[in-house]
Amino acid sequence: MRADSEAVRFMNDVAALDDVVRRAQQGDVSAFETLYRTHAAAVFALCRRMTGNDRDARELVQDVFVRAWERLRTFRGESSLVTWLHRLAVNVVLGHLRSASRHRADELSDDIAGPTRSDRIDDRLDLDAALARLPDGARTVFVLHDIHGYSHEEIAQMTGTAPGTARAQLWRARRALLHVLEP
Repeated sequence: MRADSEAVRFMNDVAALDDVVRRAQQGDVSAFETLYRTHAAAVFALCRRMTGNDRDARELVQDVFVRAWERLRTFRGESSLVTWLHRLAVNVVLGHLRSASRHRADELSDDIAGPTRSDRIDDRLDLDAALARLPDGARTVFVLHDIHGYSHEEIAQMTGTAPGTARAQLWRARRALLHVLEP
């Protein structure tokens, strides 16, 4: 997922980015490849944190960019491309989590398996491992709010819940993380 020279050139150049997006919207595969190379690592990180594992995250990154290719013509530039891709990624991951029926998004199990002492030490060093222990709904809200900075209202809109539900899930996620990471 290394960026090519064109990707590096336009990362800080809004006009160049707009040009690459416009070309990709018109079907230019090399322009879309530039967008992919530039943003795939960030989309992977988001998917990884939301799903808790690399295998699903890799598959979901591909799904996100397939959908991005299909829907890029609908991108109007009202938000940044990064925001648009993040929202698309969140929707893809949430759809995956729902279809996998891992957990209901609004449910947080109070029955988090107690890790061994050595597991707890490892978890303290690895946020992703700790996040993977959270139920899907709690992990989603925590990642979106505390890591990516989305507001409760934005999270509610993305997940189809009420802002109060997002706040409650965040509080529960933080509480559960403290439990998972406690020595």
